[in-house]
Formats: sequence, C-alpha cells, structure tokens
Amino acid sequence: MKFKESGYWALILGGSSGFGLASAHKLSENGMNIIIVHRDRKGSMAKIEEEFQKIRQRGVELASFNLDALSEEGRNSALSEIQAGIGKGKIRTLLHSIAFGNLKPLVPKPGLNVPDEMYLEDEDFSNTIYAMGTSLISWVQGAFAKGLFASDARVLALTSEGNEVAWRSYAAVSAAKCALESVSRSIAFEFAPYGIRSNILQPGVTDTPALRMIPGSDLMKEKMMKRNPFGRLTTPEDVAAVVYLLSLDESSWINGALIRVDGGEKIAG
Repeated sequence: MKFKESGYWALILGGSSGFGLASAHKLSENGMNIIIVHRDRKGSMAKIEEEFQKIRQRGVELASFNLDALSEEGRNSALSEIQAGIGKGKIRTLLHSIAFGNLKPLVPKPGLNVPDEMYLEDEDFSNTIYAMGTSLISWVQGAFAKGLFASDARVLALTSEGNEVAWRSYAAVSAAKCALESVSRSIAFEFAPYGIRSNILQPGVTDTPALRMIPGSDLMKEKMMKRNPFGRLTTPEDVAAVVYLLSLDESSWINGALIRVDGGEKIAG
C-alpha cells in the first residue's frame, strides 16, 4: 500500500469506464483515495456503482460527481466540494480521461452521396478541442487556485496515434489531441516551480467504449492485433499500471514527456 498513509487523492476526469476506471482501481489498490468526475445516465449507474463499491471496499475513500465536467458551473461546484471534503489531503494525481468529441467526416467518400450524413463544422471542432484538449488546463488552474495539489503532484492525460495519423471521421479529435499535448507541455513548464509535473500517455489501440464509437474500429482492432509485437491489443489495465508508476515518488523527474503505452505497436512498422 504505497499511498495508504499519505493522505493523497487522485482526481480522475472521466473515471466511470475505460482508462479512467481502470486507473481508479489500480491507484486505490495501492492505497490512494479517489475522486471521480463523470457524466452518465441513470440507467448506467447501477453497474457503475458496483465498480465504485469495489474501490471503497479496499479501505480508501471515494468521492464521485456525476455532472458536466466541461461546464464552468460543474467544474467549480466539484472543486469546491472537493476542497471542503478532503480536509488536509491533497491531490497527488490528476488524470484527464474525458472522451467526448465529434466523429464526423470532412467530406463524402468519392462516389458516395449520403444526403443525411453530417460533416464537421466549426462548432464541432471548437467543442471537441475544448472537451478532449484544453479543458485540462481549466481543471489544473481551478485545482491550483484552491490549493488542492500536493507539493509533488502529477498531471496526466491521454492522446492517441491519431495525433499524427489521419483517420476518417477523426479530424476534430485529432486536433484536440494535438492541443492536449501542447497544453500538457505548457503545464509541465509553467507549473514546475509549484511542484506539478505534467505528462501525456499514448496508449495503443484499446477496446474501450470510446474506440467503439470510431467508424471502422473493428477493422482497426484487427489490424493492430497483427501489427503489435505481442499479438494483442492494449488494455485499460496496461495504461492504469503506468498511471500508477508515474504517481510514485521515483517518477518525479519525468516531466513534459509523451510516453507510449502500446507494447511496441507504434514502432512495429
């Protein structure tokens, strides 16, 4: 139990499924208290609460907020409750795992005329870039202003190979990932004097609810299983293990990095 006596908390944005939930489990297994901000329908909550209860049963504290993490009102409300609720505790790890973006093509495929198909517009780009990119800084600045970060804190966020490879219907998310990486570098530089490190993780293709929303994801999974040196896809637990490693004291000199968590998928040309 590395963190049991530390009073540390992890704040996970988008923590009810996928990478966020896996990270909540991994960190709580090692004694870290957990705060999860998510947005889910009532019909999904029974299954989600089962997962939350598993976390509580490990003897750590868990606070969850089912609200719009992308609104100023939702963010301020959650941060104020966190400030009041964690006492002398501090946020050691902030993980941005929000997957909320527009997956629309830019133009029709040649030879196809789909009258009802929707194409990306300016608003789609701006909403996606904020949700999956620059909202990270809103949360970091908000938590910092309230004095919630530990003296040695870690900010982590998730990108994808779509940051430099073009996939149909992924243009807005790709732009968001590039913005996210830029923001993370700026956090790493400007917040370092306050003990805050910031890094980006790039998982390999992972079978998550977010991936299944991407057109052609089944073919993508099939191709990546063949491409990966280990012959399998990345799992949320693979990524959660690195979130844990980067939360340890020993990782304190890693700052401003992009770390691939893909079993060698990227380099297996």
